[in-house]
Amino acid sequence: MHDLIVIGSGVLGTFHAYHAAKAGQRVLLLDKDAQPAGATVRNFGQVVPSGMAGRWFDYGRRSLDIYKAIQQEADITIRPNGSVYVASDDTELGLLHELHTHHIAQTGYPCELLTPAQTLEKYPTLRPDYIRGALFFPDEVSVEPELMIGRLIQYIREKFSVEYQTGAAVIDIPPTAGGATVFVAGGQRFQARRVLICSGHEARLLFPQVMADSGIIVSKLQMLLTEPIDGPKLPGNILTGLTIRRYESFQALPSFAQITTPDHLQELKKWGIHILFKQAVDGSVIVGDSHEYAPIASQETLGYHTTDYLNELMLTEARRIVTFPLNRIQKTWAGFYGQTDREIFEYDVDQNIRIITGIGGKGMTSSAGYAEDTIGRLMT
Repeated sequence: MHDLIVIGSGVLGTFHAYHAAKAGQRVLLLDKDAQPAGATVRNFGQVVPSGMAGRWFDYGRRSLDIYKAIQQEADITIRPNGSVYVASDDTELGLLHELHTHHIAQTGYPCELLTPAQTLEKYPTLRPDYIRGALFFPDEVSVEPELMIGRLIQYIREKFSVEYQTGAAVIDIPPTAGGATVFVAGGQRFQARRVLICSGHEARLLFPQVMADSGIIVSKLQMLLTEPIDGPKLPGNILTGLTIRRYESFQALPSFAQITTPDHLQELKKWGIHILFKQAVDGSVIVGDSHEYAPIASQETLGYHTTDYLNELMLTEARRIVTFPLNRIQKTWAGFYGQTDREIFEYDVDQNIRIITGIGGKGMTSSAGYAEDTIGRLMT
């Protein structure tokens, strides 16, 4: 009998397993795939509380502490190089000043306004004519997403004796008097006092009607990876003017409602494009991303492919921002995640069976802090 079974070993599920095991629970972590293959490994690997608002900013800030604490014990690829938002016009610069004032006056979250000259000195591969100013967050970190989650799972297995089983597609979870039974395709079954389902945008295997009625929207994102580049590096997370016009922290500012979109950004806005850069340890750079949407019950309509038109839109805008060549792309891919207007989908199938999914683009940044809070509430 396990105290907790977590279904789904992405960042959201794994951090629930981590906090429960750290609190002394006997935990089993299950995944239907041979290794995590969803949103957790298909994103930029940017941990940016600066882009969050409300409780998600608080969760993100706490997540930074958790990531850094684990990194002191095991290398899970945390790189503490900070994040920078680069404004390309006066509207974006005004929002940066407003967010800076908010943090200085209300949260105490470290941040620093940079002049164009200071920005270019720190990030010499940016184009001088793009930079109107910048806002730097020194405490933020980046990770290597394809490596981090595997190392985190290995850490919690060794440190807290979390059991982990892959290739375990859960097909039924009937409640029992003292918890629930988890049935896996192939005949295995496990008993637990509590079950958490953190299975991303999977909507067919478990409680399909609940998922169909959840209101979750699946977002498809396109990203590109360059060949390793020579010359100056891009430390940390690079976020640009379109990000300033999109992220929740800026949308929560009083003046955001008054901003307008200039004509040259209309097509980019139509496809949910904002330009981010993050350099990997081998010198390659992730560039992206775009956003297309479909209800979770009909997510297949988004397709599995990437679209050259959207990739070219992103590369054209990226060339307006950076000086290094973007003509050597080694791969492109689509990522998918579920999101909801309710910030996250939490649903109790039974008093001992809970679905937690639809965290959207907040997963890498806020899952560690959110899961800590959730496990704390469940245990009390």
